[in-house]
Amino acid sequence: MSGPFSRVPEEPAPTRWRLPSPNEADRHGLVGVGADLEPGTLLDAYRSGLFPMPMRKRLIGWWSPDPRGILPLDGLKVSRSLRRSCTRFEVRFDTAFEAVMRACADPSRPHGWINEEFITAYTRLHRMGWAHSVETWLDGELVGGLYGVRIRRFFAGESMFHTATDASKVALVALVQEMRSAGMELLDVQWRTDHLATLGVVDIDRLDYLRRLQRAVA
Repeated sequence: MSGPFSRVPEEPAPTRWRLPSPNEADRHGLVGVGADLEPGTLLDAYRSGLFPMPMRKRLIGWWSPDPRGILPLDGLKVSRSLRRSCTRFEVRFDTAFEAVMRACADPSRPHGWINEEFITAYTRLHRMGWAHSVETWLDGELVGGLYGVRIRRFFAGESMFHTATDASKVALVALVQEMRSAGMELLDVQWRTDHLATLGVVDIDRLDYLRRLQRAVA
């Protein structure tokens, strides 16, 4: 089988940290603070249901929100206008990973959280075959995309951006199509927003999420 998800990734050294259980999260979904962004730490976190976000003073927060936002692969909502947009853009996988991350990290965007430490860490995961980008191009220019982490039949969507109408949505459509072709089953988007809900994202409780996750990464 060929395609962006056919590469066998390189397994890193195990993490030196014992990450807390997702069930230890507070009411905001924060599980703990500390550790590092080494490849082994990141993969251990995703496999157990956690994901990182930076906090003040260079601290790393680990999160497991309840409820959790997921996009069922058979539940993607594609409007007529989005179908038309899908014919306008060229879609590529993994040709501009760091550029996608940096566009997602644009400090002028509201609620921006991606810093240089995260760009370095996820670019390293990308080189090892764990992190992927889906890019939309128009006339040779990168105008949208998303990135995330793939572990077996699981994909953790981290962030997306667009500078042209529907460009990030087209990347999401392409991701879902590729996941279905590869026999994958769980697309995690962390939190459901009103915008993501229009595309089919739903909330599930933490216990249900952890069950689905363990089946997907097994």
